[in-house]
Amino acid sequence: MEPFKIHILGCGSALPTLRHNATCQIVEVRGKLFMIDCGEGTQIQIRRSRIHFSKVQAVFISHLHGDHCFGLMGMLSTFGMTGRTNPLHVYAPKEFEQYFNLSMELFCKGLEYEVFFHCVETTENKVIYEDKSITIESVPLEHRIPCCGFLFREKPTAPHIKRDMIDFYKIPVSQINNIKAGADWTTDDGEIIPNTRLTIPAEKPRSYAYCSDTRYMKNLHKMVKGVNVLYHESTYADDFKDRAKLYYHSTASEAATVALKAEVGKLLLGHYSARYNDEKQLLKEAKEIFANSFLTNEEMFFNVE
Repeated sequence: MEPFKIHILGCGSALPTLRHNATCQIVEVRGKLFMIDCGEGTQIQIRRSRIHFSKVQAVFISHLHGDHCFGLMGMLSTFGMTGRTNPLHVYAPKEFEQYFNLSMELFCKGLEYEVFFHCVETTENKVIYEDKSITIESVPLEHRIPCCGFLFREKPTAPHIKRDMIDFYKIPVSQINNIKAGADWTTDDGEIIPNTRLTIPAEKPRSYAYCSDTRYMKNLHKMVKGVNVLYHESTYADDFKDRAKLYYHSTASEAATVALKAEVGKLLLGHYSARYNDEKQLLKEAKEIFANSFLTNEEMFFNVE
């Protein structure tokens, strides 16, 4: 099975600290690299993670707070200085387009690669990217400004052929695609060979949902139902629940509640407030509700499985 990994480049929040970098993740799926958010210092984190600049093919910006986008223009400029030629696609709230175009004109004029901007309607849950192997959906969130998360889904793959059975029943190569599509086989004697005898089921498609920044949403679990891995912001512990609600953020226990209701496989916590010297209390409160909860940290990666 091909890797499906979440690389954590930054898991801090708005106030810079020496412990955490601003928000950024790299999603590695089906041989492609997608960036989610691009806080200040992201390009340094890419260097540390040993991810090659040229392999990032798209950037998805959740919203226009600085800790999620201040690193973008500097990174695009650096991409140009390192000889990138592959086009780059940027998906971001539609409110960003005018500023983005002006910034490109001021700071990134004359790049040797093309940059395409795609407006995202943050109030809609819909597919915003699709290729032959995955889809990426926008997930509306509730923050102080327009904001959305992103849901990565693998497309189903064809079942695997049992080569020995194909040979045994002398099934011609021209019929292999039909067998993969679910067809049975009828022998010259009229015996029907069920498809299950000729194939091995394909691996179940995997999925990853990224939800930051947002206050607790009682219906969010419906949009991320059953994903293998959920990243949900957990800025505060329960003693700051009122502050979380005021500033449209979530507590770790609220993130865990979404995970529990959505019946996800694994919960990743992040976007920690700078007030915490460590995040043990956040993890404790999350695990009390959803046991399979994990703290994220820079230079960590998590498998989606």
